[in-house]
Formats: sequence, C-alpha cells, structure tokens
Amino acid sequence: ISLAQGVVHWQPMESAMVAAVNGVKDSNSYNAAAGLPELVKALKHKLAAENDLHKSDVMVTAGANQAFANIVISLLDADSKAVLFAPYYFNHLMALQMTAAQIDVSPCNADLLPDLDVLEAKLAGGDVKMVVIVNPCNPTGVLAPKELLERASRLCAKAGAWLIVDNTYEYFTYDGAEHVCVEGDHVINVFSFSKAYGIMGWRIGYIATPAGASGLMDQLNKVQDTIIICPPVLSQRVALACIEGGGKEWVKEKVAGLEANRRMVRDALSPLGPGAVSDSNGAIYMWVKLPDTVTD
Repeated sequence: ISLAQGVVHWQPMESAMVAAVNGVKDSNSYNAAAGLPELVKALKHKLAAENDLHKSDVMVTAGANQAFANIVISLLDADSKAVLFAPYYFNHLMALQMTAAQIDVSPCNADLLPDLDVLEAKLAGGDVKMVVIVNPCNPTGVLAPKELLERASRLCAKAGAWLIVDNTYEYFTYDGAEHVCVEGDHVINVFSFSKAYGIMGWRIGYIATPAGASGLMDQLNKVQDTIIICPPVLSQRVALACIEGGGKEWVKEKVAGLEANRRMVRDALSPLGPGAVSDSNGAIYMWVKLPDTVTD
C-alpha cells in the first residue's frame, strides 16, 4: 500500500461513465473558459444549497490545484506575502514558490488548527496579501470550526487581505462533524471533484469567487485562457453527471465506509500512546507524532 498520495478506493458512479462515453463526439472543440454553462449553473445551485454561498461566481478548472494556481497568479506579485499554516498542503507551497511570492509559514495551535492570534499579529503589519486555510486539512485531517473561519475572515477583511479556503475534502467528515464555508468579498473558496467522486484522473475542480470583487473574474479568465484555454470538456460532462447522479448523498455513502478503516488505523497506532495521533475528524489523513527516539 502506497502512502505517497491521497486517493480513494471507489470507482466513479456508473452514470458518470455513461456520460463520458456518450459525450465523446460532442467534446472535441473549445468551450467557455469558465466552464460549461450547464455545469456552472449546477455548481452555483450546489454552492447555495450545500455551502450557504449565495453571492459567488464560478470558474471550473482542471482540478483544485489548477484552481489554486489560477488564484495565486491572478492576485499575487513577486513581492506579495502569503501566509500558510504548518503543516500545510505541499502543492500550495509549490504554487507560491513558482510566483516568487514571499511565503510566511505560520504555526497551528495544539489542536492543529490555524493559530489566529499569531495571524492577527502578522496581519497588523499590513503587508500580507493572502491567507490560505485548508478545510478539512491536508495533511492533518482536522476540520476547522465555523467560529475559526469566521474570525479568520474578519481578520483578513480588516487587514485588506484575501482569505483562500481549500474545501477539497468537504464531504469527508466523521463523528457527526459538519463542514462549513464562509462568504465575503475577500473570500475565495476552492473545491474539487477528484477524491469525492473517484475521478482523480479526470481533473476537475472549481473556484467560488465573490461576485462583489470587481475585476477578479476578469483576471482569473486571463490566467485560465493562457494556461488551459478551457477545462477539458469531456471531464466537465462527467462532473455534471456526478452532480445529477447522486451528488453529496452518493459521496457520503462512500465516505461512511471509511469509518472502519479509520478505526483500524487508530488501533494500529495506539501503541504510540495518548496524544500521538491527531484528533482528526475530516479528510483521509491522520497526523501522527513519532516517539522522540525516532530520529530518521
């Protein structure tokens, strides 16, 4: 078993694969840069119904990693400062490195949640342009509560900074925990189809941008057209079929099957002692502290 990359074991729903076969002949040309209109419409409905995001525009991308890269290129200059919370998602670090942005790695607290007291002090300097939170977190599996996200949003709004929230694992929650989003003219939410629907190789994600942020979608469209022109059309048809073929309920049924796996892994790690394994209630990861005697 490879632990090098986070993937799910399930295959896509049958209706999505049927849509792929049926859509081959109609997916050979360019389409709208921001995504197929019917998919964008379905995603706006999903954002309102599931995420309580009612004032968002949508851009479909070739996966959540491209979504984040589009955002970074659109918003940051070479001397702009962005804050990541350690432990961070490594692809976010690499995207920031490629733009030559200044990367400020901020700590998490004892619960492996972003330390907002430290963030508040850093934002007071006035030079932070972007703050990034992954919820639930890759790689810790810790889910951020609504109160934390709301405070982070307030702090960023006061400092004139963008808050970017990566919600790739929004459906991967356990023990009754609930994933939530926050909305604002300075908040950008990133989502993914990959892990939820078992379509990692089809490369489909999307950005929920604040409709009230003047000019933001124009800048994102410039980046999109330069890099990919438009998201893969056939992949978008598969994504739309995933929404129409069961959506969240289909995914949640699959995620429920991971509970036994989580218990098995926790039991296997129990010899490490109390507190060695993170109190994770999201994503498909656990953060483990090895004994102090382990130096390699």
